[in-house]
Order: sequence, then C-alpha cells, then structure tokens
Amino acid sequence: MSPRIVPASSDAARRRDTPLQITVDGAAVAGVEGQTVAGVLLAAGRRSWRAGPSGAPRGVFCGIGACFDCLVTVNGERDVRACRRRAVDGDAVSTQSRAGTGEPR
Repeated sequence: MSPRIVPASSDAARRRDTPLQITVDGAAVAGVEGQTVAGVLLAAGRRSWRAGPSGAPRGVFCGIGACFDCLVTVNGERDVRACRRRAVDGDAVSTQSRAGTGEPR
C-alpha cells in the first residue's frame, strides 16, 4: 500500500479534494474526504500506530480488513480496523497497545 496521494489535478477520476482533519492521540492530522483512517495516517508518514503483544510495531498489513494489525480506537469505539473505516472530519483516534499483555491477536 502506497502512502502517496495522487493530486486531484492529475486524477483520472476528476475528484475534488475536500480536506478533513482528525486528531490522533491529541495531535491534528490532515486528510482528504474519502480516505480511510489508515490512509490518513499513512499519508501523514505514520507506518505503525499500535504495538502487538510482543511489543512489535503494527500498522497496515493486509489493507483489506482481513487481519487485525491496524486496530485503533475511533471516537471511543475500540478495535476499529483503520483500513476499513473512512475518516470523518473531527474524528478522535487513539492508538492501542497490547504490548506485554500476552493476549493473542
């Protein structure tokens, strides 16, 4: 999955960019309407936003919602797959960690 955003001016679908802003752990992150939460994070340069039980960093693995590596909390709802959830202007995203819990995931 590429974190690159195709500029609207050269997009064959002739989309119009509608900006949005989400907060991730309290920090403002800009995105474009239609992006998933994972897409916003990747475009902002974030490659990982969660730690697995072993402490290893996790981000997008499959990008289609089949795995659970990209889990975040969105507006208080835990275990949201960032690759499946479209970002909405004003979303409050919190990163999650299961590091050291020994929980299988």
